[in-house]
Amino acid sequence: MSEVYRNIPFDNPYGGVWKQGWQVTYPSNLWNATQPLKVLVVPHSHTDPGWLMTYTEYYTYHVKDILNNMLMKLEQYPEAKFIFAEISFFHLWWDDLIVDNRLKVQSLLDEGRLEIVTGGWVMADEASTHYFAMLDQLIEGHQWLSQTLGVKPTSGWAIDPFGHSSTMAYMLGQSGFNGMVMQRVHYAVKKYLAKARQLEFMWRQIWDSEGYTDMLSHVMPFYSYDIPHTCGPDPAVCCEFDFARRPVGKLKCPWKQSRVEAITEANVEKRSRTIVDQWKKKAMLFKGNVVLVPLGDDFRYQTAKEWDEQFTNYLKLFEYINSNTNLGVQAQFGTLSDYFRIVHEEISTGSRRDDVTYPEEKRIDSLTGDFFAYADRDDHYWSGYFTSRPFQKHLSRKLESHLRGAEILFTLASTKAKRSPRSVFELMTKVMSARRNLALFQHHDGITGTSRENVVKDYTERLVKSLEDMKVVMRECAFYLTLNDETTYNSTAQFYNLDETTNKQTYGSESTVLDLGVEHGVPRSVMFYNSLGYERRSVVSVLVNKPHVVVRDNNGRYIKSQVEPFWTKDGNISTQIYQITFEVTVSGLGIALYTIQHVSGNDNDKAFVAIVTSLDKTDRTKVSRMIEADKSDDIVLENNNMKAVFNGATGLLQLIFNKREGVWYRSKVDFLSYGTKASKSEKSGAYIFLPDGPAKVLVQKEFPRIYVIRGPIRSQVHVYSDIVPQHIVTLYNSTGIESQFVDIQNIVDVRKQRNFELAIRITTDIVNTDRTFYTDLNGFQIQKRKVHSKLPLQGNVYPFTTMAFIQDDLHRHFILTANSLGFSNPESGVLEVMLDRRLNQDDNRGLLQGVVDNKPTPSRFRLLIENCGAQGCDNDRKIVFPSPMGHQSSLELIHPLFTFLSNPTFSGNFPLQSNISPLTKNLPCDVHMLNLRTISDSGEQHVNKSLSALILHRVGLDCTFDSINDNCENLGENVTLSEMFRDSIITIDFATETSLTMMYTKKKLDVEDAVVIKPMDIKTLVVNVH
Repeated sequence: MSEVYRNIPFDNPYGGVWKQGWQVTYPSNLWNATQPLKVLVVPHSHTDPGWLMTYTEYYTYHVKDILNNMLMKLEQYPEAKFIFAEISFFHLWWDDLIVDNRLKVQSLLDEGRLEIVTGGWVMADEASTHYFAMLDQLIEGHQWLSQTLGVKPTSGWAIDPFGHSSTMAYMLGQSGFNGMVMQRVHYAVKKYLAKARQLEFMWRQIWDSEGYTDMLSHVMPFYSYDIPHTCGPDPAVCCEFDFARRPVGKLKCPWKQSRVEAITEANVEKRSRTIVDQWKKKAMLFKGNVVLVPLGDDFRYQTAKEWDEQFTNYLKLFEYINSNTNLGVQAQFGTLSDYFRIVHEEISTGSRRDDVTYPEEKRIDSLTGDFFAYADRDDHYWSGYFTSRPFQKHLSRKLESHLRGAEILFTLASTKAKRSPRSVFELMTKVMSARRNLALFQHHDGITGTSRENVVKDYTERLVKSLEDMKVVMRECAFYLTLNDETTYNSTAQFYNLDETTNKQTYGSESTVLDLGVEHGVPRSVMFYNSLGYERRSVVSVLVNKPHVVVRDNNGRYIKSQVEPFWTKDGNISTQIYQITFEVTVSGLGIALYTIQHVSGNDNDKAFVAIVTSLDKTDRTKVSRMIEADKSDDIVLENNNMKAVFNGATGLLQLIFNKREGVWYRSKVDFLSYGTKASKSEKSGAYIFLPDGPAKVLVQKEFPRIYVIRGPIRSQVHVYSDIVPQHIVTLYNSTGIESQFVDIQNIVDVRKQRNFELAIRITTDIVNTDRTFYTDLNGFQIQKRKVHSKLPLQGNVYPFTTMAFIQDDLHRHFILTANSLGFSNPESGVLEVMLDRRLNQDDNRGLLQGVVDNKPTPSRFRLLIENCGAQGCDNDRKIVFPSPMGHQSSLELIHPLFTFLSNPTFSGNFPLQSNISPLTKNLPCDVHMLNLRTISDSGEQHVNKSLSALILHRVGLDCTFDSINDNCENLGENVTLSEMFRDSIITIDFATETSLTMMYTKKKLDVEDAVVIKPMDIKTLVVNVH
């Protein structure tokens, strides 16, 4: 795609009836009776699980009728076919069906007249989604289909996500698919590909030199997926063949010259020639002798009348066209599988069209890269939704981490429970609900932040409910696993509290305060769970109600701790709550127990009180003189590896000094704002980013309050101001990797603003003069980017899911994020991240609302500067990977340690517990356990008590960087299943390698053999555990 972008002028000349294209023609003798053009008309209905209505409202008032009529009308019209995508809806409908109708559905599926396409829980967004959630929603849909209907989808259908990621192509290919269709691609890219007849290509992953990831991909050429834009290049003509618009009623053709007429004996010849002309023109944009003509739109086919209008009229057209062979067309209803079967046959036999003369022209070319940012017209780039509703994006990522952590613990605990009379199986209901709530939110109007306010509220409540449920699952499973005697487990006794609760009105999290009781009373136990596959040494904080404490590990050893003040939401220091900060060590997938005890002030030489300095400059006169005179002293924090220098007047980071290298790096932090375009009709909204020019440095209404905390475990600068009510920068003194980076936490609040977009900018001394920068795609891979001056500012904004960086010959400057946002490189050496946006109007994409339901929203980043080593950084490389340090720093940001606090109100005897370490050794640092997922059968509430899906990802790493990372062990080693877990926890005695979503079995594995995984590949293994 980088070459495509270099070649496109992005000038958007007027193209005639196809406004964004050109006047398409075709040779009159190209198709004939012996070599006809095959036309497959594919009826479909695009059903959003949440947009203008909630998921359940859409099902009740729309989707149920669509599917009921589908069942009736496909029986009535034996020539008809239909495709459907969203299993979140289909499973609700199936549950409502009587047995006879279920048999009819099964028959339609077996006959290929009803086809499930993609088959994910939703049609997922591909920009803001993390690959864990993308895959999980596919697994949820595919497992339901496989277990309930015996159906295995083979064709992908993504007509409404706002841009497309090669990560999805990889997942579908590794799940056994043989083709995919997509629609929302930049109009200039569509034109470029159409001119070259390359709207169909083999989408290849950038790291793949062999072609094993190739996925046959079809880009729909025109403006939309609705009927006026799918039969050919003239929408006014195509609209005449949307027979649901006849007679004129709710649906109308917006083109004055369009007239929708029923097909009769009197007009069938003329109407047939008209639509054949459009089909042939569309076929000229491809290389084959078959053309795909989708017939549908949002929530179509709700009434029996619409089914009748479309089918009866098209059947008359088909009959006339097919019987008049001089037209050179054979037309029928079809499905995506029908279409891709013909395309693959043409490719394999070389029977492409006669006007495609040369062998190299007949082949399907490969393409690498992605399709962001999407624009549907002019300078209207859909890069705003990368950041819209960041509060919900934050919740989604948080639930992903909690669900993954709960899945792993539940599998371990339920396996152990088979050996015990006590059970944790009832927790599976919560896990399944969380899977589906997370999957639902990955919908392309969910995580994107492009739904109505009431729908956003519904999504939020589902996420919050499942987040709390996963905390309960992890708490119960962790407690069960650590018990010395599991028979003492009692699911009704709450031995531990959750680390936080959710405010039901604001949906904000409120941390639990551990009541330490009386001086020298019973030590309070705290459990820490590490969901990653290697031992971690991390700094943690626990809120307590007493300042004088001792911290011990499970062996009774005293642990160095730091007592810090706790700031309330209004920025004041609490007199009732304190933060105890200390470092813990937790094995891979393990649980470690620590205790905190209230003692007298002089009982512990391992406890240190942090030194707090206040720079609260509320005296405006004094501050004004100070700023004018430029006498504010810089603030300096340091640990063993670095110094960080902050502006004394603003509290914002300025410089970082690497002690090992002896080098200063510029890392200047600023907050900035964007307005929206001055045009009355064209302004930013939920989807579109239309700024009023470059960003402006944010001017705060009040001077910030600044507090500096210095201690032996961590040091911080706290800044409290108006639009960014909390900005905390931390340096850790950790024996883990935390001491290698700068941690930034914000809470932003734009509720008082109007048409306002907030960004954080880090200005570095990296010289990326060619304006090359790098962002991740879905947390799965790194995509090389380049700022194009021929694109507007908003066209150079990209999805930022986990990491982004810029580099020059010597250094790489990383920024890692805890949740998805938008990223740009507006100037050389600059990293800019959008934080939140409040837009007071609709942007004319159907939502009919602005985005004004903002909430105080947390964001978290890590800054990491790495030396490129002796070889230097090579910006000419097409394939780029993060360093081991960058990868693990990102993992630990996304998957923090989980904390569970003992319940001080529990009155009984506390059972004895011990640390657990499920793994025999750390996983190789380039192998990430994406999930260990208990497989449930189609009964949904029942757990298969033996089988689990072990999903492993061998990440691509760049090991040339001169980084200190003691945690990077066993790099490049393969995993042996029989040696992976301690027998006391779990034993794998049987394993099968499957396709990615477990629809197909590839081969049985010997658990004594190493599992070979290529770099970047994800492997799913179904394992029998006991």
